[in-house]
Amino acid sequence: MIPTRLFEIPYYQLEKGPLAASIGGKHMKGHNYSYSTKDFIKLANQVSLGLLQMGVKPGDRIALISHNNRPEWNIIDIGMSQIGVINVPVYPTIAPKDYIYIFNDANVKYCFVGHGDLLDKVRKAQEDLPNLQGIFTFDKVDGEKDANGTDVNHWETILTDGDFSPVEKIKETIDPKGLATLIYTSGTTGNPKGVMLSHYNILSNIEAVSPMVPVNRGDVALSFLPLCHIFERVVTYSYMYVGVSIMYAQSIDTLGENLKEFRPHFFTTVPRLLEKVYEKIVTKAQEGSELKKKIFFWAEDLTSQYAFGYEPSGFNSVKWFLADKIVFSKVRDNLGGRVKGILTGAAACPRKMAQFFSAIGIDVREGYGMTETSPAIALSGFEPHLALLGTVGPVISNVEIKIDIDEDAYGPDAGEIMIKGPNVMMGYLNQPEKTAEVFTEDGWFLTGDVGRLITKNGIEFLKITDRKKELLKTSGGKYVAPAPIEAKFREDFLIEQLIVIGDNMKFVSALILPAFEILEQWCIDNGVDNSSREAMIADQKVIDYYSKLINQLNPNFSNVEQIKKFKLVAGPWDVESGDLTPTMKLKRRVILKKHEALIKSMYEA
Repeated sequence: MIPTRLFEIPYYQLEKGPLAASIGGKHMKGHNYSYSTKDFIKLANQVSLGLLQMGVKPGDRIALISHNNRPEWNIIDIGMSQIGVINVPVYPTIAPKDYIYIFNDANVKYCFVGHGDLLDKVRKAQEDLPNLQGIFTFDKVDGEKDANGTDVNHWETILTDGDFSPVEKIKETIDPKGLATLIYTSGTTGNPKGVMLSHYNILSNIEAVSPMVPVNRGDVALSFLPLCHIFERVVTYSYMYVGVSIMYAQSIDTLGENLKEFRPHFFTTVPRLLEKVYEKIVTKAQEGSELKKKIFFWAEDLTSQYAFGYEPSGFNSVKWFLADKIVFSKVRDNLGGRVKGILTGAAACPRKMAQFFSAIGIDVREGYGMTETSPAIALSGFEPHLALLGTVGPVISNVEIKIDIDEDAYGPDAGEIMIKGPNVMMGYLNQPEKTAEVFTEDGWFLTGDVGRLITKNGIEFLKITDRKKELLKTSGGKYVAPAPIEAKFREDFLIEQLIVIGDNMKFVSALILPAFEILEQWCIDNGVDNSSREAMIADQKVIDYYSKLINQLNPNFSNVEQIKKFKLVAGPWDVESGDLTPTMKLKRRVILKKHEALIKSMYEA
């Protein structure tokens, strides 16, 4: 059978070859556990029957919230899906007021939630959630009661054995083009929008993307990006579809240990986490002897020659052989020793990251998409001719693309990216006006992203140049795209984040958040006070380093795009501080508002 509804994917795995460890992870106490394909399906059926006996009906909405990925999330997801219940995955990092908005907008009936602060957030919001009938926890919590005085039950309490014919009857009625999930976008301003995706939307993406990923039945994939985000969720469906064992990392903090323990063949990530891995590699090298440092940075410098498909020749091949033997192989071993590929998405991947990891033998490829497109629009293939550094690859097989060229704003061959395809959402829940705004009269979906097509060897590659709404216009009337500038500067291992400023200003400036773990070692090596972040960024030697870096990289850009002034900030900029979205995108308005006085000082001086 070929799945046409999401809940059929585990059954497809069972038919093609059941796995002894289809999906697994770690319990809170740290020991490993997993479910076979058969056990997974059995538990999903028990969830379905249990929900029906609770009075849940097709079309009802249930929210899933967890700090870390866990197999039970997937079991409940499939158990809901096969009785027509709509999964509403919610980010764990949002505020209680956001829970109230999402739960009420989606009309959430029940909630499955992780322990600790997540349970507290939902309970705090519960008095404003008239439709929420009960809370279940993924972890056992003794003596807890919800806002109505009702015991908070563990998810296993809904597992029910018996006659599964009611489940089978509902499965037969579920329309492949019917609503499967509601995913609320993590917008930087205003209330999130509920993106309605069908089984057909998501499966069309799985079928187009799965053949492009270098994994085979029986391989192991490590997962750590949040399942509430469409990227990782569709990736896990794809793993199941192909027959790959999914192992969930205990947390982002234990990622290094989990890579060595599970020894995955593949994983997905966001660029910022890939940068952090790179920064740790560099930091470890800097802590070594002078000889080890020299050897590492000699080998690291070789990677700047790399392009997809690059084969060194002559004496250069000897240098690459030695670099691999002495340095690159050790990096691969630290990532488990079996990683064939890494797919990055959700934000622009700095060229340096794709280049470095691919050069050392771990192919990194970038994809591009949106929640509204289920998510993939374009994907770099793992065959060298299907990837081009600086692009997100060719558009996937079942998607059409059109560039709405605007020469004045973006240049002669660039403009807003517009698409058509089976992956495009059904619309925004309860917001027909917002839905209409993102479609043209003839049915093209407006991504809001700016890009151009680059042709190489007869293949068109999509290059993303900026977000339409983030394009800056100086007071002199010149347009500046901040994304390429920010990506280029983030390639330096002493920059964690950089935000370009210049809208309605007479020149371009920047706020720089240093990579403090690496900067601390740099300060030790250069006799600079490293007692605090504030002390480091106030030191003239540090300021001079970043000034020199800006002078080195500015020539990559036109005069109007070059950074004329900058300020270092102590941060942090992260999800908890409210400066990043849950997918680690900069919240520009929040950051600019927070540093308003500092920015003003650059333009007054």
